Amino acid sequence: GYSGGGLMIKCEHPQYKTKPKYICKESDGCSERKNPGVQDEWMENGDVSLYDDTRAGVLMVFFRELKAADAGTYRCGVNVSHYTERFTELQLNVKHVSITCQIPEEHEVYFCKEDDNHICQNISSSKVTQMNPVFTVIISNVSVRDAGVYWCGAETRDTYLTFISLTTKIQLNITMPPVVRHEGESAEIICPYDSFYELKPKSLCKGKCSTRDRNTLNETVREEKKTKTDRLTLNDDVTASVFTGTITGLTAEDAGKYWCAVTLERDLNYLYTHLIVIMNEELNLTKYEGDDVSIQCKHQDEDQKSFCKAHEAS
Repeated sequence: GYSGGGLMIKCEHPQYKTKPKYICKESDGCSERKNPGVQDEWMENGDVSLYDDTRAGVLMVFFRELKAADAGTYRCGVNVSHYTERFTELQLNVKHVSITCQIPEEHEVYFCKEDDNHICQNISSSKVTQMNPVFTVIISNVSVRDAGVYWCGAETRDTYLTFISLTTKIQLNITMPPVVRHEGESAEIICPYDSFYELKPKSLCKGKCSTRDRNTLNETVREEKKTKTDRLTLNDDVTASVFTGTITGLTAEDAGKYWCAVTLERDLNYLYTHLIVIMNEELNLTKYEGDDVSIQCKHQDEDQKSFCKAHEAS
């Protein structure tokens, strides 16, 4: 994972689907075992969010903001009984986000981020390492504030003139943990934002905002700080710098990639998450041993797809 960014870990225990699961850090002697407390719901435990999926037998662990101290060896386990447990070890490495660009030799490096007016000002505080003709910019402790459009370029100076040529465009987006819900339930999509955009209109879109191919399920929070349609409610909490979209009565068509955006002169798509809708419909087929089985599922092209075998009733 990358410092300041998010990281999703999935620990599979298919043979112990309904048993409580946990994750702990071995370097701390596993003294603190993080678990959701309840099953089939996203729950926060310290700086991580956890989801114990009893249908798939998977524990999903989302580190919301990785730190260097999070690096180490972890144990992903399941409590089989009062006296027995099973676990898998994993190694977590935390890196920085690095942006590498090529520039002509014998030119000074120019690296900048677009502001609200699409003006690109040089970022003097970033650490720049140059090995001609390649230079690398390292951004530590990445946050929502860092999302946006960056440019790499070359700077040439004369006695009274400076020429700056922007050559490489980089879009930095931030991702949130996937939202997993069942058909008919409600889903909350949470969009934190920088307090700098407190007074700006904000949007939640299926597909990127302000693009021709975006889905009709999108809405914008404006001055009233709350917008409601038949199935979608948006609420902007300026105190916490978070706006939330709640979708009710989930269907298969709601699954997909959702973008949070702030409206400047054009929409700035800065953060996204995947909404996964688990369908309640069960498919029963009768086949002889050795036969082939073909199962077809309807979906939209850009949706993230999942296929699973339901656990048998006891």
